[in-house]
Amino acid sequence: MIGSFAMRCMVDWHRADGAKELQVPRIQLESIVIFGYVGVSPEAMNLCVDNGISLVFLTPTGRFKARVTGEVSGNIHLRRTQYRWCDREEQSLLLAKRFVYSKLVNARVSVKRTLRDYAERIQAEQCQSVVTWLDRQMREVVKAKSLDELRGIEGLAARHYFSVLPEQILANKEDFAFRGRVKRPPRDRVNALLSFLYTLLANDVTHALETVGLDPQAGYLHRDRPGRNGLALDLMEEFRVYMADRTALTLINRKQVTKDDFVEKESGAFILNDEARKLVLTEWQQRKRDEIYHPFFEEKIAVGLLPYAQAMLLARYMRGDLDDYPPFFGSRVMWDDGVDYLRCKYNLCRRAKTVEAGCQNMRKLRPASAEFGV
Repeated sequence: MIGSFAMRCMVDWHRADGAKELQVPRIQLESIVIFGYVGVSPEAMNLCVDNGISLVFLTPTGRFKARVTGEVSGNIHLRRTQYRWCDREEQSLLLAKRFVYSKLVNARVSVKRTLRDYAERIQAEQCQSVVTWLDRQMREVVKAKSLDELRGIEGLAARHYFSVLPEQILANKEDFAFRGRVKRPPRDRVNALLSFLYTLLANDVTHALETVGLDPQAGYLHRDRPGRNGLALDLMEEFRVYMADRTALTLINRKQVTKDDFVEKESGAFILNDEARKLVLTEWQQRKRDEIYHPFFEEKIAVGLLPYAQAMLLARYMRGDLDDYPPFFGSRVMWDDGVDYLRCKYNLCRRAKTVEAGCQNMRKLRPASAEFGV
């Protein structure tokens, strides 16, 4: 049961040794994700909606059921711009290219990192082939003439990337066999772990978009579908590999999760057990506290603030404060002539007037750290 007292959220749960209670100050909460059938008192719900804390209800298997938020905030003119751009193929394609390009760059960096560190333990030739193929697809993204063509490129790139994901799994390979991405339901332990982390990431990105005043449902790469947060899924593409996939691989390779942490259902689906979910949630929060050099702000920020930082840059672009939207790259990418086009676009955002604005935005990010739990 989740309740509230003196501006704190309280969680009561029961174990063999008796009742336990956890109290968390509201300032440390970004959102509350509830797995299974747990009640929330009216007082706690009121505390959450008054302080911008979202309540997310998931089934025991991690499937989304509902989301409770407070009053919708944001500039109506910003949202109107967002909706107008959704109806324009040219503008939608431009933004969709940024999201997909970032995904491919981060996927390429992840595979190259494995090649660099573990070349003797993996099929290096296969991994290098995928890196080369991703290089070509990055150029194809820039040349794409339609959203359908871009989606085709993204789908093929994802398939090639996941084809070498088993090479990045260095421990307990038999227990964590992976033969491709399967979502509903996840048919192996790796897919179950990825799906769980993607759910957490989607919630963080949705909250970040709402914080800056954007509608998380109106997307550009992922088009309108009832009940789907299209823009959140768009922005997620920038962080899937860097935040979710790398966390999953770390948990497996460090043997923090084992085959005993999963339950296989009669349907053949795999889910994390209760103790494993707590472990993954703890590691996820720890990951969000790590710092990374942000190539646009040219400063270090907490990983947990990345969705908020990119959502803020997207909102500034829509308001006309930036000449282009700079996507997130998880590494200081070495650009070659074939992708120089996007580098020019990226650097275009750093004109004198926007550099000063970028520094002001960094000052805004720091007090947001407490809200985002980092």
